[in-house]
Amino acid sequence: MDSSSYVAFLVIGTVLVLIDGQIIYRNGRRFLQQATPNAPAESLTKLVSVLFHLGTLGVLALISVIDVPGDNNSIQGVVVRLGIILIVLGIAHWIAVSALSRMRDREEYEEYTTAERDARRKAQDAALRAQGTYVPEPTESPAYNGESATAVVNRQQQYPPR
Repeated sequence: MDSSSYVAFLVIGTVLVLIDGQIIYRNGRRFLQQATPNAPAESLTKLVSVLFHLGTLGVLALISVIDVPGDNNSIQGVVVRLGIILIVLGIAHWIAVSALSRMRDREEYEEYTTAERDARRKAQDAALRAQGTYVPEPTESPAYNGESATAVVNRQQQYPPR
């Protein structure tokens, strides 16, 4: 690949990486802010987009110096290398969006207060009891009354709840 094709590949590849990185940054920030307005969406999105830029620009630099089969003429070499970088960009974009999605899920989970979690647990226990499924009361737990777990299981097998 001659120097003009090499420069063209680097310029086109860098522009593609920068455009995709800005898309991840802008949409990722909105994505996180919609889920939890109090979350630090700005800083989390910056971290993900910087990692995206560094990773893909590094791969772009590596692809630019590796000999690729089909480098017979300069145009074909640029097209093959751009195809490789587009595949890498797609994978990197998917990883970045997955990371943002996990952050969003974690922030949504942390939004629930302890009282809400306890209320949901109590409601679920009540529903299971209504169905006839045995759900021990918190005071029946070996952790609360000093009784061993084996003793609790043996007692439950001998005298099943009604």
